[in-house]
Amino acid sequence: MKIAVAKEIEVGERRVALIPEVVAKLVKSGQEVWVEAGAGEGAFFANEAYAAAGATIISDTGALWREADVVLKVAPPKPHEINQIREGAVLVSFLNPLGDPVLAQQLADRQVTAMAMELIPRTTRAQSMDALSSQRSLAGYKAVLLAAAALPKFFPMLTTAAGTIRPAKVFVIGAAVAGLQAIATARRLGAVVDAFDIRPAAKEEVLSLGAKFVEVQLNEETAAAGGYAKEISDTSKQRAQDAIAEYVKQADVVITTALVPGKKAPVMVTEEMIGQMKPGSVVVDMAADQGGNCACTQPGKDVVRNGVTIMGPLNLAASMPAHASQMYAKNLLALLQHLIQKDGTLQLKFEDDITGGTCLTHAGEIRNQRVREALAASTQPV
Repeated sequence: MKIAVAKEIEVGERRVALIPEVVAKLVKSGQEVWVEAGAGEGAFFANEAYAAAGATIISDTGALWREADVVLKVAPPKPHEINQIREGAVLVSFLNPLGDPVLAQQLADRQVTAMAMELIPRTTRAQSMDALSSQRSLAGYKAVLLAAAALPKFFPMLTTAAGTIRPAKVFVIGAAVAGLQAIATARRLGAVVDAFDIRPAAKEEVLSLGAKFVEVQLNEETAAAGGYAKEISDTSKQRAQDAIAEYVKQADVVITTALVPGKKAPVMVTEEMIGQMKPGSVVVDMAADQGGNCACTQPGKDVVRNGVTIMGPLNLAASMPAHASQMYAKNLLALLQHLIQKDGTLQLKFEDDITGGTCLTHAGEIRNQRVREALAASTQPV
């Protein structure tokens, strides 16, 4: 079976689907691995390292897409890449299925079996394959470093000959994987950290990291399947905003991470809140690519309002391509090992919760019900 690693062409995407260490494991198990020339350069993995691991370096991009049995990527494929992949081949990648259901239909029309890494179940069995978590963890770490670099103050408390400097106050909104890593990183840097999440179950994890949990009573279910936050009513959104307003006002740094899969990011930090923050404060909006949790966020840009810097970084994990690629490659390896049988062939057993849950398209059909509904909604006349 030919497993191919395609070079990423998305602007700013420096990650690669497999690293040489993982390639060597696949080759040792009897798989033929093709790596597109230059695929690992952005993450500092040279062609020579892949060749030494047993991969075949392919310079003909078209041949790689046409002849591979399995194509591995990080970012969703472009239309011309979809047109090149052969019918019946398997594509494994992030595919943004709820955000871009039209792409799912294009893959189905092409008779591609697409495995969406966003759809990996959040279960103990699938934990080693959970690429969303591995990449969000990296992003949470990097968001705090960006904030620390932009903040005109120290993070830790310092006792100096010039007096004692108080530690920075950091407020983290959203305590899923990215938020928890942001909390842990800010605490390591010496900041005092408060955190908020609409899911009461997040309290224990926040407290375990040494942060204070901001509680608010919302009279509705706030967690969806897999532990993700779900969209809440406008009344609950207003109650949450009211609860966090004072913490935003007092914070030196606000990190926002609140996402609802397939939905526009909820606005948690209003323009009025920004107006009440201290000049020099920093907001890092990790939900910028889905509209942002801050009303002032401009995706991909840093803006200043009333002396407050609002940062809207995109694809933070790609800014740490070496470790991001290492973690993603190991997620892919775990998934491939789950799918590949003892005889070296790949079999899809849809009754299995991992295989069935992750498979987006197969035999010309979109298999995921939520994606089918999103597609139907996207094609309805406005």
